[in-house]
Amino acid sequence: MRIQEIFNLAIQKGIEADFRGREAIEKLLKRKKEKYEKLSEKEKEEFDREVLENPYLDSRIYHIAQDKEIKRVLVGIDIEPAEILLAKEIGGIDLIIAHHPLGKGLANLHQVMELQCDVLSQYGVPINVAEGLMKERISEVARGVNAINHQRTVDAAKLLGFNLMNSHTPTDNLAAKFIKEKVEKENPERIEDLMRLLKEIPEYKEAIKIGAGPKIFVGDPERRCGKIAITEFTGGTEPTPKIYEKMAQAGIGTVVGMHMAEESKKEAEASNINVVICGHCSSDSLGMNLFLDELEKRGVEIVSCSGLIRISRNK
Repeated sequence: MRIQEIFNLAIQKGIEADFRGREAIEKLLKRKKEKYEKLSEKEKEEFDREVLENPYLDSRIYHIAQDKEIKRVLVGIDIEPAEILLAKEIGGIDLIIAHHPLGKGLANLHQVMELQCDVLSQYGVPINVAEGLMKERISEVARGVNAINHQRTVDAAKLLGFNLMNSHTPTDNLAAKFIKEKVEKENPERIEDLMRLLKEIPEYKEAIKIGAGPKIFVGDPERRCGKIAITEFTGGTEPTPKIYEKMAQAGIGTVVGMHMAEESKKEAEASNINVVICGHCSSDSLGMNLFLDELEKRGVEIVSCSGLIRISRNK
């Protein structure tokens, strides 16, 4: 496989797992193309044309030093200059794949957050309410990433001659779908049942060993789950804390997520919503593993680093 083929596979797997469905994604891309066609020539010059093909702008190819057949990849949750140097030290690395966004992908992290509005709508929160509350949060995230040195790792890859890409929302979609299907199949009645289910997942089993396994943030093992919502596994980053009151009104009893800030935890508690947090890097690893298994099937060797708990389901 070549770099573009690997990236395209990540995007396609992300679309297949997207809670919105392929038809909704195609409709979204069509709408963006129609908007592009209405722009002036000057506006088109400044337009990010990847928007027309890629529904996940936090996932990109950042540098192609040598477009060749990829046989061995270094993969990590966070790739920084240290990991680029590590790739040089290891040797024989054809491509470096990050999970979290870098460069232009990081600058566009807020662009994928509308996905959360659609997911919340599927769980009963009116779309106008979800969009209204998320608008402020999306703007906040856009301002927050604006000050970051986006190109630091990309520049390191260029200087040392490494191919570099990332897959964020596509693989978060894979993790979200995996958890959703498992929860719906097992239908846990109480929080202790939900915790038992999560702890059976290999990535979380390994995370428990290093003190980073699933935890109850709000509620206790004896409380009943009610309607379980997988709303905080994908869509860029955490939603607005203001959303939990509306989630409770929509009948959601328990939220399952990757991570949660203290303010959000307090709002969920005030709304009597149970919160089970699976773990950040372990959940990211789950999604990445489901994608990396596809590369492994195609003969690509995976070298893990930077928080990736590599579990192959091909064995």
